[in-house]
Amino acid sequence: MNTKYFNLIDQTYYFPQEEFTLNESTLNFHGIDLMELVEQYGAPLKFTYLPKISDNINRAKTWFGNAIKKHDYKGTYNYCYCTKSSHFKHVLQEALKNDIHIETSSAFDIDIVKNLKKAGKINDDTYVICNGFKREQYIANIARLINNGHRNCIPIIDNYEEIGLLSEDIEGKFKVGIRIASEEEPKFEFYTSRLGIGYRNIVPFYEKQIKNNDQVELKMLHFFINTGIRDTAYYWNELVKCLKVYIQLKKVCPTLDSLNIGGGFPIKNSLAFDYDYEYMVDEIVNQINLACQEAEVAVPNIFTEFGSFTVGESGGAVYEVLYQKQQNDREKWNMINSSFITTLPDTWAISKRFIMLAVNRWNDEYERVLLGGLTCDSDDYYNSEQHMNAIYLPKFRKDKPLYIGFFNTGAYQETIGGFGGLQHCLIPSPKHVLIDRNSDGNITTELFSEQQTSEQLLNILGYQGNGEAKPSHQKKAGKTAIQSK
Repeated sequence: MNTKYFNLIDQTYYFPQEEFTLNESTLNFHGIDLMELVEQYGAPLKFTYLPKISDNINRAKTWFGNAIKKHDYKGTYNYCYCTKSSHFKHVLQEALKNDIHIETSSAFDIDIVKNLKKAGKINDDTYVICNGFKREQYIANIARLINNGHRNCIPIIDNYEEIGLLSEDIEGKFKVGIRIASEEEPKFEFYTSRLGIGYRNIVPFYEKQIKNNDQVELKMLHFFINTGIRDTAYYWNELVKCLKVYIQLKKVCPTLDSLNIGGGFPIKNSLAFDYDYEYMVDEIVNQINLACQEAEVAVPNIFTEFGSFTVGESGGAVYEVLYQKQQNDREKWNMINSSFITTLPDTWAISKRFIMLAVNRWNDEYERVLLGGLTCDSDDYYNSEQHMNAIYLPKFRKDKPLYIGFFNTGAYQETIGGFGGLQHCLIPSPKHVLIDRNSDGNITTELFSEQQTSEQLLNILGYQGNGEAKPSHQKKAGKTAIQSK
């Protein structure tokens, strides 16, 4: 009988897949032996597989390059990384290996830009697209960046006051973009995005505040859809509306030469995930090209701001199942040795689903379970998988440890979860390991941060009067080579 966990996965999906393979009864992720990782570092454990960041960037560049060539598109393509997805130095350094640009969303982002410039990772020609509502410090930091010679810093105007505020602090001429306040999907509680300027007000805004302002040069129209780039009537309708605004604006503003389509590509959240990236890119480029040709205006240079797509599929988390609770005649709760609320907060906040697979014991029989975290919060659980409205894992046995992995978790989870800070019920943040490949193609690992200690948490809470609490810090270990499977 097909009662093993492997049988379940194999008969439900196409398996193995590009990033998931088996080594006997244990799971490999991009050739990484996950049980070997657990044996070395323990669990709970979070990790970042750095090469996947570069891989996804270059995939997108190839798709856009092919579409531009196919449609004889006269504009350029510029890949920007959305820093709010993950601000970590190791993420930015990996992404910037690939001749890309960056998008910021707050004042302290500019401090990261300053740090990257000092390290030689970016230069004055790197586009820095500054989105978000701009308070005093953000304005000041943008102005300082431009005043120091960063010619390709483009603040995206979010409201009617920002032109005046920027003009007061910036010396000489500067470039700007305008964000369209897009209409949201019907399921949203509001009709129009709180960010940007309404479709109908874009051209009047330009004519009133920019056209006759010798200090300001309009270069970019910014378009963003909360739901991301999807093959839906809603997305294509909003793109067409955006193109109409671009054409209207281009006819009265010769300096306008770029369209930032914002939003983002979805990432794989199930072994059954199906999304035709190449088709979507081809159709976007084609629609922009046709609309501009029909209107007899020059096509824009295309910018994208991919955050989750850049870093999401590089991340993962591994937990141990500590205990099983039989709460009634049909519900079994597998309790993990961490918390979903603190380590994968999107599972709690927006009911986001990630790929979830057993790490070991694939040749054991499976059972239906629910997954619970360690906090005393009733919402600290992961209750279903997209494909079957239940979770199936190898049967719990006290004498045979069971480890489970969540994959493609690399975007937003650390920052939303408050990396290095307080956690709900004082559940400590787990270890975080960076995984890379050396020049020989072998996998190397580096401990980025240790699991939080009681002393670190007490220090944050102010309990350091007895002198026992130590300052919060991160430890790093040397790199360790692991043979690629």
